[in-house]
Amino acid sequence: MRYRRALLLSAALGLAACGGGSSGETETPPVSTPAPKATAPGYELPGDYELASKVYDPNYSTPAGFFVDDRAATPVSYTVHHVMDETRSFEVCTDDYAMAEAWEANDNASRAVSGRYMNTNETERYFEFVRELSYEDDVGNVDGATSPGYARVYKCSNTSRDGVDRSRHEGFAGYVNVAPRSEEHVRVFAEYLWQFAFFPYRHKKVIDSVGASGPNTLSRTLVLGFAINQGTGNCDRIEVVEWEFSADRETGRVEQRFDLVKSFEARYESGVAVLCGQ
Repeated sequence: MRYRRALLLSAALGLAACGGGSSGETETPPVSTPAPKATAPGYELPGDYELASKVYDPNYSTPAGFFVDDRAATPVSYTVHHVMDETRSFEVCTDDYAMAEAWEANDNASRAVSGRYMNTNETERYFEFVRELSYEDDVGNVDGATSPGYARVYKCSNTSRDGVDRSRHEGFAGYVNVAPRSEEHVRVFAEYLWQFAFFPYRHKKVIDSVGASGPNTLSRTLVLGFAINQGTGNCDRIEVVEWEFSADRETGRVEQRFDLVKSFEARYESGVAVLCGQ
């Protein structure tokens, strides 16, 4: 993933004008508003105007207290990614530094832009290999000829994503292997993954992050807001989605669900969210 000036969270992408022209995303035909679904236990959705305002707000990305990555304060353009398996379906994990180092070296050699090794960092979650990447033609949004690249290999003792289909937002999501497990571990698991999730829209924000626990599970629900372009002259469709990660208390296995909670129409006009049809 490429970032400019430490905009790490994928939710922090720039806004585009809506209603008066194409936002650059794939236009999606309108659909009927679904019947509201039950939200996370004890959680009540904000009103439509507040939801739309957060989705369009260029200064808002995630709620207060949301996970902040170690690289978020990097003052220059940079990249960060996880080393993948040979089929590039899931992120690999190991607790063996030598194995992680070998995987990262092979990954670097196969990348379109490889880099010169600088140093290695280590956290409880991953090994991180830092390389100086060269962009001689000032590719994309990289300001200079070089920028740091951070390649990570999960530690299996913390997080395993082996076998996860990264193209899906439902089903098996991996394992939280920290013991003893807590709701906080599942929160970080979910909020960390958000920054690497891809959604094909210009407007995408985390409205809220809600935790819950039961006798057998620990869960974290990310309440997401998207503005979907519906064509020139039309209002956007605002979709509110719950992305829930539920971990088995005993095994740490995480299952995910991705449900549309509600949708309505709005537009961004003169810096203000405006609800349509009201």
